[in-house]
Amino acid sequence: MNTLEWHSLTPHAMRVGESPFWHPQERRLYWIDNEAKCLWRAGGGGESAERWDMPSAPGCIAPARRGGLVIALRDGIYRAETWGAALTRLAAAQHDTASTRFNDGKADPQGRFWAGTIYEPRDRADAALYCLDARGRQGNPALVRQLGGVTNANGLAFAPDGRTLYWADTTQHLVRAWEFDADSGVPGAQRVFHQFAPKPPGWQPGQPGYGGRPDGAAIDAQGNYWCALFEGARLVQLSPTGALLQELRLPVRCPTMPCFGGDDLRTLYVTTASYGRPPDELAGLPQSGHVLWTRVDVPGRPVDFFID
Repeated sequence: MNTLEWHSLTPHAMRVGESPFWHPQERRLYWIDNEAKCLWRAGGGGESAERWDMPSAPGCIAPARRGGLVIALRDGIYRAETWGAALTRLAAAQHDTASTRFNDGKADPQGRFWAGTIYEPRDRADAALYCLDARGRQGNPALVRQLGGVTNANGLAFAPDGRTLYWADTTQHLVRAWEFDADSGVPGAQRVFHQFAPKPPGWQPGQPGYGGRPDGAAIDAQGNYWCALFEGARLVQLSPTGALLQELRLPVRCPTMPCFGGDDLRTLYVTTASYGRPPDELAGLPQSGHVLWTRVDVPGRPVDFFID
């Protein structure tokens, strides 16, 4: 397992940091704090950090090609023309918002916005993956359910050639891969991409024997899949066939999602969580909840923009 030097982007500890992306024109990192119901952004060195409170918990965000953001909130997908601007709902949620909310998601290379959900009781596989296509629809975008059968949607990513969609169910410790038609945006045949070991019965935080469960993900320029392992204190890099290439140890127990940034896309950022963690864990791992960064050899793919 590789050990790198990890730095905190800002001194702010998130409750549950998620959905980071690097905005190349602004040279800023954006991310969310789901539990604190807010968005954040900061310069690549952590300067000028700004917080923007949301009316409900954000699940994921993406930059829009003509400026601003697309934001998945609990009850629907929203559009903000600029940072801090009024929110306009593009599409209402199709799930029961009392038990389900939007979670991990991002734009695809064609400009559609994808957002998975989490079924919060976690007692059945009742979550799904939705796609919002606003291209040429003149204010009437279509939100379409594309996949289901999971409990906690995570790990969404698209292969550089546009022919594979990756999607994880955190609860099942499973990442699947689908054949993908980039033009139609419709997933095809699926396969098991990588199955992580389940949590041992009776396992408690701080004990050995558990490598974590798959959370958010990113793709590098070589098509490798980088996945955060929640409660596993590590990131893994998987080849396009699902083989383990390397593991990166982290100074926190609960990483949530990686992304690549900086002018050369060789700065690896990772959001993390502190919410609900044992006090002794937070005391021993003081960077818990921080956005972490390090430098890597292989660059990542640039962020994809939502098009409307």
